[in-house]
Amino acid sequence: MDTHLSLELKSSSPVQQHQVPDFSHIATQGIKYAGSKLKIIPQILKAIVELPIKTVLDGFSGSTRVSQAFSQVGYDVTSSDISYWSETCARAYLQHQSKFKQYQELIDHLNSLSGYEGWFTTHYGADVDTDIKMPFQKKNTMKLDAIRDEIDKLNLDEVDKSIAITSLMLALDAVDSTLGHFSSYLAKWSPRSYNNLYLKLPMLKTTPGKHQVVRGDIFDSIKGRKFDLAYFDPPYGSNNEKMPPSRVRYASYYHIWTTVVKNDKPTLFGKVNRREDTRDAIAGSIFEEFRKNESGNFIAMEAIRKLIQNVEAQYVLLSYSSGGRATKQELLSILEESGNILKLVEIDYKKNIMASMSWTNQWVSSTDEHKEFLFLMEK
Repeated sequence: MDTHLSLELKSSSPVQQHQVPDFSHIATQGIKYAGSKLKIIPQILKAIVELPIKTVLDGFSGSTRVSQAFSQVGYDVTSSDISYWSETCARAYLQHQSKFKQYQELIDHLNSLSGYEGWFTTHYGADVDTDIKMPFQKKNTMKLDAIRDEIDKLNLDEVDKSIAITSLMLALDAVDSTLGHFSSYLAKWSPRSYNNLYLKLPMLKTTPGKHQVVRGDIFDSIKGRKFDLAYFDPPYGSNNEKMPPSRVRYASYYHIWTTVVKNDKPTLFGKVNRREDTRDAIAGSIFEEFRKNESGNFIAMEAIRKLIQNVEAQYVLLSYSSGGRATKQELLSILEESGNILKLVEIDYKKNIMASMSWTNQWVSSTDEHKEFLFLMEK
């Protein structure tokens, strides 16, 4: 049975029918990420392939896999996210100058360095036989300390530095001892944590488009910019009333990546040594807000309404997971306020490990059903 259900709703103009291209050749790369759209990239591309578009906004780019896919299809991509590590990955994958030989020489140089005990080892590394839970083994944080300090000493330009740091994050992601995020660490070392940290050149592809990378709040990012299509995948808060808001803060999930990018040796707090600036009162996104306003509407849903109304784009494609705060009907209503809904794609697939995790039995869903929805509208 086909698990991809596409519902044609209504359109202001008929869509020309032709054979949909095969996007199986599209290949993206990224760190482990709770909100990754890796599995549905083909559906995202097929949903918009017939539209007369060239400029595309990826409004919550995260690991940048969708931005990478858009660029490989041939669109001019603006990749936007509030996180420093997402900005770094976007620069590497979208703005590199295809100097592959020079990039490889840079990676080889970084791999040749001898490790030493520095700031990262002090706060995030541990010996194999320790009882302290840490995200990395000491041998790998020592290499991290040496490599990250060397990257700053080399005085690289913005893009080359992003390529080096992206390579470093990918290498760290391959030897971590976590469930894919940094708000808790495994009690016992993961098998991959025993491997040696080794940098590889990121999977950089030459693409024909002109790409921009913007870091900041999404409402600031869309000001003064126009796009043919805007793709939004906000970090929806959980739909479980008992789930504390701290559990859905992406800033706390990926705090170590921020520190790897900035190398700013921040003040830390808590059992997992989070950055001080990732406290919930500081780093929370309105799109992760689980509360309702005085009118009884979810604050996160009001933010989505405002975003769709304010973005200057002819088309809007919205991703939504059934585990999030809103219902499918609520999102349909929000979209209908601003234009015509052209298509709804419903995707049913097994949850990944981050989606199925629970911290107490109270938070276990009563059903295993998990669906992704793509809403396509024309403003």
